[in-house]
Amino acid sequence: MPTAADGLISALENNFNTIDLALRDLTDEEFNRIPADDCNSVAWILWHLSRVLDSFIHTRLRDLPQLWDTNNWEQHFAMPADGENRGLGWTHQMVCDWQPPARSLQMDYFEQVRGALREYLPSLTEAQMQQTKVIPPVSEPRSVAAALGQMTWDCVSHGGQIAYLRGMYKGMGWHR
Repeated sequence: MPTAADGLISALENNFNTIDLALRDLTDEEFNRIPADDCNSVAWILWHLSRVLDSFIHTRLRDLPQLWDTNNWEQHFAMPADGENRGLGWTHQMVCDWQPPARSLQMDYFEQVRGALREYLPSLTEAQMQQTKVIPPVSEPRSVAAALGQMTWDCVSHGGQIAYLRGMYKGMGWHR
């Protein structure tokens, strides 16, 4: 039976498939490489994407603690305990100074967040999608559907960045 979030689920699943394929044959060096000044590594983009999804589906939309906090991911990532730290506003120097954890650890966090998203989205009703609330950083009330649309756009944008970097490092032929 169709759900209120089917379009979002489809877009996100296609994006997750793109990310999975793009990451599949990257070396750890390529995963962690900052390709040029004022650019982010695949590792940083994946961390940021995971943090944004975690904060949206837990704190912003449901007033629940994030997986980042409840599962002590900040300790695993050797970062300060700050549930709002998602990489927004980071300077180039902060990105360069960031030490990504082992790739397997990053993938574990991404998988946990992706699993939580896969549980949450199909459960949404049309009435829940139309509820309005203030969802930072935007100060005006907006519908849950609009917030999820923004979250999906952000996720797809970052998935595209990961795919682009993969193509830059490895060339064509990875997406089929």
